[in-house]
Amino acid sequence: MQYISHYSSPLGDILLAADQEGLTGLWFEGQKYFALYLDKEHEEKELPVFETAKQWLDLYFSGKNPKFQVPLHFTGTPFQNEVWEILSAIPYGQTTTYGEIAKKLAARRGLPHMSAQAVGGAVGHNEISIIVPCHRVVGTNGSLTGYAGGIDRKVKLLTLEQVDVSRFSVPKKGTAL
Repeated sequence: MQYISHYSSPLGDILLAADQEGLTGLWFEGQKYFALYLDKEHEEKELPVFETAKQWLDLYFSGKNPKFQVPLHFTGTPFQNEVWEILSAIPYGQTTTYGEIAKKLAARRGLPHMSAQAVGGAVGHNEISIIVPCHRVVGTNGSLTGYAGGIDRKVKLLTLEQVDVSRFSVPKKGTAL
Protein backbone atom coordinates (compact mmCIF):
# COMPACT_ATOMS: atom_id res chain seq x y z
CA MET A 1 0.00 0.00 0.00
CA GLN A 2 1.27 3.44 -0.90
CA TYR A 3 0.43 6.63 0.94
CA ILE A 4 0.56 10.22 -0.28
CA SER A 5 1.12 13.67 1.16
CA HIS A 6 1.45 17.15 -0.28
CA TYR A 7 4.16 19.81 0.03
CA SER A 8 4.07 23.39 -1.18
CA SER A 9 7.47 24.44 -2.52
CA PRO A 10 8.67 27.76 -3.96
CA LEU A 11 8.78 26.01 -7.36
CA GLY A 12 5.30 24.55 -7.24
CA ASP A 13 3.19 22.00 -5.43
CA ILE A 14 4.75 18.60 -4.82
CA LEU A 15 3.15 15.20 -4.37
CA LEU A 16 5.01 12.78 -2.08
CA ALA A 17 4.41 9.01 -2.05
CA ALA A 18 5.70 6.36 0.34
CA ASP A 19 5.21 2.83 1.52
CA GLN A 20 6.34 1.09 4.71
CA GLU A 21 9.97 0.99 3.47
CA GLY A 22 10.45 4.63 2.52
CA LEU A 23 9.73 7.44 0.10
CA THR A 24 8.73 6.05 -3.31
CA GLY A 25 7.89 9.25 -5.16
CA LEU A 26 8.33 13.01 -5.22
CA TRP A 27 6.86 14.84 -8.21
CA PHE A 28 6.09 18.42 -9.11
CA GLU A 29 2.39 18.70 -9.95
CA GLY A 30 2.00 18.35 -13.71
CA GLN A 31 5.56 17.27 -14.48
CA LYS A 32 6.34 14.71 -17.16
CA TYR A 33 5.72 11.16 -15.86
CA PHE A 34 3.75 12.60 -12.91
CA ALA A 35 2.98 9.79 -10.43
CA LEU A 36 3.46 7.26 -13.22
CA TYR A 37 4.00 4.31 -10.86
CA LEU A 38 1.85 5.46 -7.96
CA ASP A 39 -0.44 2.63 -6.91
CA LYS A 40 -4.00 3.21 -8.11
CA GLU A 41 -5.08 2.25 -4.59
CA HIS A 42 -3.39 4.74 -2.26
CA GLU A 43 -4.35 6.72 0.79
CA GLU A 44 -3.56 10.21 2.02
CA LYS A 45 -1.90 9.78 5.40
CA GLU A 46 0.86 11.52 7.30
CA LEU A 47 3.75 9.15 7.96
CA PRO A 48 7.09 9.75 9.71
CA VAL A 49 8.87 9.46 6.34
CA PHE A 50 6.79 12.38 5.04
CA GLU A 51 7.75 14.47 8.07
CA THR A 52 11.43 13.68 7.42
CA ALA A 53 11.08 14.45 3.69
CA LYS A 54 9.34 17.76 4.39
CA GLN A 55 12.07 18.78 6.88
CA TRP A 56 14.65 17.91 4.21
CA LEU A 57 12.77 19.97 1.60
CA ASP A 58 12.38 22.93 4.00
CA LEU A 59 16.15 23.00 4.51
CA TYR A 60 16.85 22.50 0.83
CA PHE A 61 14.55 25.29 -0.34
CA SER A 62 16.05 27.63 2.27
CA GLY A 63 19.36 27.24 0.41
CA LYS A 64 20.97 24.78 2.82
CA ASN A 65 22.42 21.35 2.14
CA PRO A 66 20.38 18.88 4.21
CA LYS A 67 22.87 16.73 6.12
CA PHE A 68 20.55 13.78 6.70
CA GLN A 69 19.04 11.07 4.54
CA VAL A 70 15.38 10.47 3.84
CA PRO A 71 14.51 6.74 3.82
CA LEU A 72 14.02 5.83 0.16
CA HIS A 73 12.44 2.84 -1.55
CA PHE A 74 13.26 2.63 -5.23
CA THR A 75 10.51 0.83 -7.12
CA GLY A 76 11.87 0.90 -10.68
CA THR A 77 13.52 -1.78 -12.73
CA PRO A 78 16.87 -3.14 -11.48
CA PHE A 79 18.63 -0.94 -14.10
CA GLN A 80 16.70 2.18 -13.06
CA ASN A 81 17.33 1.49 -9.38
CA GLU A 82 21.07 1.18 -10.05
CA VAL A 83 21.10 4.50 -11.92
CA TRP A 84 19.09 6.17 -9.16
CA GLU A 85 21.59 4.94 -6.56
CA ILE A 86 24.36 6.64 -8.55
CA LEU A 87 22.25 9.81 -8.79
CA SER A 88 21.84 9.79 -5.02
CA ALA A 89 25.62 10.05 -4.63
CA ILE A 90 26.02 13.25 -6.70
CA PRO A 91 27.12 15.86 -4.14
CA TYR A 92 25.08 18.97 -3.42
CA GLY A 93 26.18 21.86 -5.62
CA GLN A 94 27.92 19.66 -8.20
CA THR A 95 26.93 18.26 -11.56
CA THR A 96 27.81 15.23 -13.62
CA THR A 97 26.99 14.02 -17.11
CA TYR A 98 24.97 11.13 -18.47
CA GLY A 99 28.23 9.81 -19.94
CA GLU A 100 29.96 9.83 -16.54
CA ILE A 101 27.08 7.91 -14.99
CA ALA A 102 27.25 5.43 -17.88
CA LYS A 103 31.00 4.94 -17.21
CA LYS A 104 30.36 4.29 -13.50
CA LEU A 105 27.61 1.83 -14.32
CA ALA A 106 29.79 0.01 -16.87
CA ALA A 107 32.61 -0.23 -14.34
CA ARG A 108 30.24 -1.63 -11.69
CA ARG A 109 29.05 -4.26 -14.14
CA GLY A 110 32.49 -5.07 -15.54
CA LEU A 111 31.49 -3.89 -19.02
CA PRO A 112 33.67 -1.95 -21.49
CA HIS A 113 30.94 0.68 -21.96
CA MET A 114 27.31 1.53 -21.27
CA SER A 115 24.85 3.60 -23.29
CA ALA A 116 24.50 7.17 -22.07
CA GLN A 117 21.08 7.20 -23.76
CA ALA A 118 19.92 4.25 -21.66
CA VAL A 119 21.16 6.08 -18.57
CA GLY A 120 19.28 9.18 -19.74
CA GLY A 121 16.08 7.18 -19.95
CA ALA A 122 16.49 5.96 -16.39
CA VAL A 123 17.42 9.44 -15.12
CA GLY A 124 14.36 10.90 -16.85
CA HIS A 125 12.10 8.40 -15.10
CA ASN A 126 13.52 9.12 -11.63
CA GLU A 127 10.54 8.82 -9.30
CA ILE A 128 12.03 10.83 -6.42
CA SER A 129 12.91 14.26 -7.79
CA ILE A 130 15.17 16.66 -5.87
CA ILE A 131 16.10 14.22 -3.08
CA VAL A 132 17.45 11.88 -5.79
CA PRO A 133 19.10 14.77 -7.64
CA CYS A 134 18.50 14.10 -11.33
CA HIS A 135 18.60 17.89 -11.81
CA ARG A 136 22.39 17.67 -11.29
CA VAL A 137 22.85 15.67 -14.51
CA VAL A 138 23.76 17.64 -17.65
CA GLY A 139 24.67 16.77 -21.21
CA THR A 140 28.34 16.21 -22.07
CA ASN A 141 28.20 19.32 -24.24
CA GLY A 142 27.00 21.42 -21.28
CA SER A 143 23.34 21.30 -22.24
CA LEU A 144 20.76 21.55 -19.45
CA THR A 145 18.64 18.78 -20.85
CA GLY A 146 16.46 16.00 -19.58
CA TYR A 147 14.58 17.25 -16.51
CA ALA A 148 11.00 15.97 -16.24
CA GLY A 149 10.13 18.92 -13.97
CA GLY A 150 11.09 21.35 -16.74
CA ILE A 151 14.27 23.20 -17.66
CA ASP A 152 13.24 26.33 -15.73
CA ARG A 153 12.99 24.32 -12.51
CA LYS A 154 16.28 22.58 -13.25
CA VAL A 155 17.99 25.98 -13.56
CA LYS A 156 16.35 27.21 -10.34
CA LEU A 157 17.37 24.07 -8.41
CA LEU A 158 20.98 24.32 -9.60
CA THR A 159 21.04 28.06 -8.81
CA LEU A 160 19.68 27.32 -5.33
CA GLU A 161 22.70 25.02 -4.86
CA GLN A 162 24.98 27.87 -6.05
CA VAL A 163 25.99 26.06 -9.24
CA ASP A 164 27.28 28.48 -11.89
CA VAL A 165 24.62 27.84 -14.53
CA SER A 166 26.15 30.39 -16.93
CA ARG A 167 28.50 27.66 -18.13
CA PHE A 168 25.55 25.58 -19.37
CA SER A 169 23.26 26.06 -22.35
CA VAL A 170 19.52 25.60 -22.60
CA PRO A 171 18.40 23.56 -25.61
CA LYS A 172 16.24 25.49 -28.09
CA LYS A 173 14.21 22.43 -29.03
CA GLY A 174 13.87 18.82 -28.02
CA THR A 175 12.09 16.48 -25.66
CA ALA A 176 13.57 18.02 -22.51
CA LEU A 177 11.69 21.29 -22.78
